[in-house]
Amino acid sequence: MIAVAILLPWLALFLRGRPFQGILCLLLQITVLGWIPAAIWAVIVVNGDNQERRHREMMQAVREGRS
Repeated sequence: MIAVAILLPWLALFLRGRPFQGILCLLLQITVLGWIPAAIWAVIVVNGDNQERRHREMMQAVREGRS
């Protein structure tokens, strides 16, 4: 997903369920100078979503361990 975020930042945001951010990112990416900030933005979103998923899985494992 990181490769998609670097090559097609708007697609990575759409795949993560963030359509409005994807549209803004696409508008930013249309300019050549905007490609780098758009890619950085998409990588940050992808990493944040991955961390959130890992946190949810860890919390679920802790809850199941207590039962």
